[in-house]
Amino acid sequence: MTILELLGIKYPIIQGAMAQIAKAPLVAAVSNGGGLGIIASGGMSGEELRTEIRKTKALTDKPFGVNLMLMMTNIGELTEVLIEEQVKIITTGAGTPKSFMPVWKDAGIIVIPVVPSVMIARKMAKLGADAVIAEGTEAGGHVGETTTMALLPQVVDAVEIPVIGAGGIGDGRGVVAAFALGASGVQVGTRFLASEEVPVHPRFKEAVLKAQDRDTTVTGRSAGSPVRSIKNKMIKEYLRLEAVGVDRDELEALTLGSLRKAVLEGDTENGSVMAGQIAGLVKEIKPCREIITEMMTEAQETLKSLSLT
Repeated sequence: MTILELLGIKYPIIQGAMAQIAKAPLVAAVSNGGGLGIIASGGMSGEELRTEIRKTKALTDKPFGVNLMLMMTNIGELTEVLIEEQVKIITTGAGTPKSFMPVWKDAGIIVIPVVPSVMIARKMAKLGADAVIAEGTEAGGHVGETTTMALLPQVVDAVEIPVIGAGGIGDGRGVVAAFALGASGVQVGTRFLASEEVPVHPRFKEAVLKAQDRDTTVTGRSAGSPVRSIKNKMIKEYLRLEAVGVDRDELEALTLGSLRKAVLEGDTENGSVMAGQIAGLVKEIKPCREIITEMMTEAQETLKSLSLT
């Protein structure tokens, strides 16, 4: 079964679950454009998630999913909402889905964990995952260590379920590259930060548009929680404090509420502008439908232009 058949979508493009960003307007726009929109449930209560699901249903009749950050303590509550609202696709991250997998599978939910390594991909396959998202360190937000170019083919060789490539994919050339490495689909986040429908402050979008190839960096490696963002005043201070070995509490105090500052208030100097390395390729704000169709058209044109003999 292909990813298109498994998920009931037109194009093999899944929207990344970006915290405080991947909400109904973006999710529905991606699904209406032929991809798979994903609600980011991180930080939500059960009723907040229910509200977001219903908002999304009001905007699209196409399939969409929900991402669960498994470090959260209310996954049981969120699971009840997902089942009651008949959400049939979830992606997972930040923990193991082992204890919840039987409940999800009994409810007929398609489970697709995000994985940063071959070892974890194998574990997810053994647990009964329907597919995995192999995400390289080029991605925005929480990241692993291995690049997409190295990670993706190794995961493809290690498991028998479909593998979705993620990290550093922002146009049709990236789609073709991922498929050449064995992917069955791609996950795209940063490119959708410059969409018309994404519910972020205009200055957040502008920061993504202005970013160059070396304008993102990773913080939090020393604390075991690496996150990729666009460099700004707050990020530079974090790196300075991290370099001199301040404790984790002080680092967390610096970043408290920083994502909200950037996303909702447009404070792109003191807030966290999470974006991937591919941000340097993003130069224009467009509707999600247009972004998706352009990516797929470029992918087809790229395939036709390839000559390896």
